[in-house]
This record gives sequence, structure tokens and C-alpha cells, in this order.
Amino acid sequence: MDRKYEILKLLRSVADGTTTPEQALLDLKEEPFQDLDYAKIDYHRSVRQGASEVIYGEGKTPEQIKGIVTAMGERGCRNILVTRIGQEAADLLEASVPVAYHSLARLAVAFPQEQELKGSIVVATGGTSDIPVAEEAALTAETMGNKVTRLYDVGVAGLHRLLSNLDPLMSARCVVTVAGMEGALASVVGGLVDCPVIAVPTSVGYGASFGGLSALLSMLNSCASGCSVVNIDNGFGAGYLASMINQMEGIREE
Repeated sequence: MDRKYEILKLLRSVADGTTTPEQALLDLKEEPFQDLDYAKIDYHRSVRQGASEVIYGEGKTPEQIKGIVTAMGERGCRNILVTRIGQEAADLLEASVPVAYHSLARLAVAFPQEQELKGSIVVATGGTSDIPVAEEAALTAETMGNKVTRLYDVGVAGLHRLLSNLDPLMSARCVVTVAGMEGALASVVGGLVDCPVIAVPTSVGYGASFGGLSALLSMLNSCASGCSVVNIDNGFGAGYLASMINQMEGIREE
């Protein structure tokens, strides 16, 4: 259960008299994080930010990832996101806990749990080579409870492909554009839609793209209003931000 709702339930039990204030205080004084020596798991992240802690897998050993995920699962955490995780770590996890592993995005969801998907996020790519980063964004958003529409390979080299998908673009609460090369997709989409656009530059491209720097600078210099930019290949960051935008109340009627 989300820690925020656990606290709300506790406060309501104090209000109706089933829990004494002293008992509630004792519960709230329980450590807000768990120290595993190599990691300190932040269980109050969902209280502060509305979403549980996400595990960045790159640089961690498979055993460390397993230890963190297992500890979180024991505390009732579900739909635990593990990003940038390799096959070896995924295999070790799958042998220990329920896991859905997406090799293309290098992303795992531990203790997956079905949930109602809300709103409308579109994730669009300039080309097929951008799909791994786009899938990281899309899966992150879906795991956080958002409805995602994928529009892949709709870059400016064939603009008609994008224009044939105006209905999902126009009805979205947020659009994530994922593109390498010159990164022009973000500006084009930004000029078409009335919702926030999150641009993700990718490291896809020939030598002068400088590993995504060219796309990054193009997106930062976009003349389209309402377009923000995350770091190169940061699909997770885009999906997380898109979720926050999508789940804000009062943007559009569902």
C-alpha cells in the first residue's frame, strides 16, 4: 500500500477513536527509511512526491538490486520500477520475486499490480532507433497509472506520418517526443498541440550529432511554446514528469 494512504488511514483512525494519538505517534516515528548498508530505502518518498522510490539499476550489482527490491516488497510496495537493468540482474530478480522485464527498455517492474490507467499521454519518436528510450518513458508512465498511446517512427523526414495521427495528439494531456539527429520533432509537435510537450533528445545519429548533444541543443532552442527538455536518453525522467502533468486535476475532463 502507498505510504501516503497508510498515513491517511492512520489519521482517520485517530479521528474516529479506534487509534490513540500515542499509538499513532509511535507508528509515525518508525524509521522513514531502511538502511541496507549499501542503500537507504526511502519509504516516505510517496508521501512527499506522490510516487514510490525508483531504483536506478546501472552501477548496482544484481545482488544489490535484488536486496532493495525484496526489502521494498516486504514493506508492501508494488509496481516497483527498476530502470537501466541488464539481463543478468533481471534473471536474478525473476528467480526471487514477481517481475515483468522489458529488455528493449532495459526496465523491470517488480511486484506488478494491475491498476486503472488515467488520462492520456502520447509518446512519439522520430525514428525506430529511438524506440528503446521511448519505451522507457512509456513504461514508466504506464507503471505510474497513466494511459499511454505510442506513435513510433513519425519523424520530420516524412511529416505526413505525424499529421495522420492528429487525433491522439490533440486529445493528449501531455506529449513526450523522443528524437535524435537534429531533434526537430519536438518543435513540430509543440506547434500543433495545446498541452505540455516533453522533449527527449537521444544519442541516435551520425558523428556530428555528438552523442545527442545536437538534438539537445535544438530542443532547448525550440521556438515552440510549452516545450521542456530532459537530459539525453532520459526516457524515465520524461515518463515521470508526464505522469505528474497527466494526473494533475482540472487540466481536462476525462
